[in-house]
Amino acid sequence: LRITTESIVPGMEIHNVCLPPKKTTLQKLKQRLGEIFFPDDPLYRFKNQTWCKKLLLGLQFLFPIFQWGPEYSLRLLRSDIISGLTIASLAIPQGISYAKLANLPPIVGLYSSFVPPLIYSILGSSRHLGVGPVSIASLVMGSMLSETVSPHDEPILYLKLAFTATFFAGLFQASLGFLRLGFVIDFLSKATLVGFMAGAAVIVSLQQLKGLLGIVHFTTKMQFIPVISSVFNHRDEWSWQTIVLGISFLVFLLTSRHISMKRPKLFWVSAAAPLTSVILSTILVLCFKLKTHKISIIGYLPKGLNPPSANMLSFSGPDLALAIKTGIVTGILSLTEGIAVGRTFAALKNYQVDGNKEMMAIGLMNMAGSCSSCYVTTGSFSRSAVNYNAGAQTAVSNIIMATAVLVTLLFLMPLFYYTPNVILGAIIVTAVIGLIDYQAAYRLWKVDKLDFLACMCSFFGVLFISVPSGLGIAVGVSVFKILLHVTRPNTLIMGNIRGTNVYQCLGRYKEASRIPSFLVLAIESPIYFANSTYLQERILRWIREEEDWIKANNEDTLKCVILDMTAVTAIDTSGIDLVCELRKMLEKRSFQLVLANPVGSVMEKLHQSKTLDSFGLNGIYLTVGEAVADISALWKSQP
Repeated sequence: LRITTESIVPGMEIHNVCLPPKKTTLQKLKQRLGEIFFPDDPLYRFKNQTWCKKLLLGLQFLFPIFQWGPEYSLRLLRSDIISGLTIASLAIPQGISYAKLANLPPIVGLYSSFVPPLIYSILGSSRHLGVGPVSIASLVMGSMLSETVSPHDEPILYLKLAFTATFFAGLFQASLGFLRLGFVIDFLSKATLVGFMAGAAVIVSLQQLKGLLGIVHFTTKMQFIPVISSVFNHRDEWSWQTIVLGISFLVFLLTSRHISMKRPKLFWVSAAAPLTSVILSTILVLCFKLKTHKISIIGYLPKGLNPPSANMLSFSGPDLALAIKTGIVTGILSLTEGIAVGRTFAALKNYQVDGNKEMMAIGLMNMAGSCSSCYVTTGSFSRSAVNYNAGAQTAVSNIIMATAVLVTLLFLMPLFYYTPNVILGAIIVTAVIGLIDYQAAYRLWKVDKLDFLACMCSFFGVLFISVPSGLGIAVGVSVFKILLHVTRPNTLIMGNIRGTNVYQCLGRYKEASRIPSFLVLAIESPIYFANSTYLQERILRWIREEEDWIKANNEDTLKCVILDMTAVTAIDTSGIDLVCELRKMLEKRSFQLVLANPVGSVMEKLHQSKTLDSFGLNGIYLTVGEAVADISALWKSQP
């Protein structure tokens, strides 16, 4: 289609492009820092309040328990008791299992299901988050620490490093929240997490073949090929009793999980299945202990409260760097999972979870946990889903769960003596299998191939290299994607929709048509040093292609190039140099360069750099439509 300048909306009023209100450098800095660190304006509640009210609001801000505590009722307590006992039935076997996954004594998993939930119930802002050990953080901690220190040859050193790594994980998490640097965890995109968790779930499941097959001598490596090789190289250690017991309870656990997924009202079936499996398997082994000597059991677990472990924190020595690195990696992963889970269930109940407060709550919880024989904990999706479906109303459900764990620690530990290790493996496989989200991977493939690439890099990196390397590859691909968007921004050729003042992409809208003698280009990104050279080359190529099109179609000669800068949200000195150079180059070729709708910050920098002086009166307009109308009228008025 071809459109003439006469068909553009007639009688259009031409507006001046104004500079933003003048501000001092200090005012600009204050506003910019506020947008970076305080986008939610957390102190807005304190405005125009009395000192007593501010004190109360301050307590509620630091300790969310003061928000819902005064309104707590017996009805809410009844719901929280039911949900707390329900998640306790899941947390106890999961705690023991995940501790084994981290190569820690099983009792540490129960310790980690007691102290952290109590602290979170006071500091946390989510009403439904079920706190405790999680599979991914357990796997990462176990794989990273065991690469350097053997949990079997040096158990005390390994335990010290685990507690020290937990302390640094908490310190890192709390620091991110206090300094309001939560955007750091955004580098773990949804695509990378889908691939990472799927890869980790496969590795975790394969590692459980040791317990499910009854293998004694098993590889400590966490890669796909060594694990599979170890399984078949030790076929002589396979125990048919263990295999039968393991497969039977694995089928039972997977069936209960399937029932609960198909019928959400039967959530209690999958929630109670792990503890039921532990009880039944323990009874079976106890009844047939003379005939089941080939089935390995947990053995002795000490009774009593969490022993203090502050004296086991090590802040010196050759392994300190390993503890810090492990703490940061597990801290980021557990923080990402905890906040994502909290926000998911908050959205279902229409309330907000403050990300920075959650970071501080989870961080302080882990720092306190490291001093009370706990390892890294966060909000678990499986536990939180059960908590939500069981009708939890407040964080008191975590207190009820912790109370149930306390009773277990004080009185019930001898009952776990004959619990077979194969059951722990079956519980872990059932828990992590839900992390393999093939539907999400398929959606990534359909929507964004680059996101799918990041997902696959993360998945295969975890599977064939190592868990930390897989995570590093995933983050690297995500950063590369960001750099690609920044350094190679999108540019479009625009056309006018007949009878309107609207300009849209020619390739997208068939109704859009070229304006004779005009080339309208839109830049859809900030103009920085990283993309200024590319943009110059791309704009010149657009001009060359437009001239070729004009010759091929015998159209009017190109006279004016309009840059629609609506989407250019920022510009630096390299970008300003680009604009100046482009204007000079086009001027030598008898083309006029016009800027349309520069935003306030861009306009201000162009003014301060004196760049606007070279554009003259007809070089900058509020809209593309006004630019076309005014310049067309100017050409007509010339003899």
